[in-house]
Amino acid sequence: MISRLGQVLVLTALAAPALASDRPTPSGYPVPRYVTLKFSEVNARAGPGDDHRLLWVYRTRGLPVQVVAETADWRRVCDPEGGKAWVHKRVTDGRRAVLNLEAKRTPLYRRPQAGSATVAYLAPRAMADLDRCEKGWCRIKAPGAAGWMREGAIWGTAEAPQCR
Repeated sequence: MISRLGQVLVLTALAAPALASDRPTPSGYPVPRYVTLKFSEVNARAGPGDDHRLLWVYRTRGLPVQVVAETADWRRVCDPEGGKAWVHKRVTDGRRAVLNLEAKRTPLYRRPQAGSATVAYLAPRAMADLDRCEKGWCRIKAPGAAGWMREGAIWGTAEAPQCR
């Protein structure tokens, strides 16, 4: 699984507002919400604590994950491949990134509208900074390029929980 074992292009993500929720949480932030992994090695556990079984190690710094539950010190995250595990809060960062899950390169458009000029392409399995989303389009930034993609073409923007 590439998000757990392989390498992908990693970029520093930009801060963006979290998703809305009515449930109070230990952190005060809404659940679900997106964060990124701070380090190139992050232990994923079966439960919220170091005494729980190690499931795998994430090996991609900046990987976008969705927080679907939390305790005071632990976050249950959903990764882009549907895996769920607990990680310590200190290994997450509130910055936002997205991942191209398409098997082909995906165009970035000059404007958030169909038929706009293509300014660059996001490679398969590549990550990019998330600047903002509006009206079904998201502005992303990568080294040397910035542009708009359809919200559904990238992982890391859907408001609904991504793992069931």
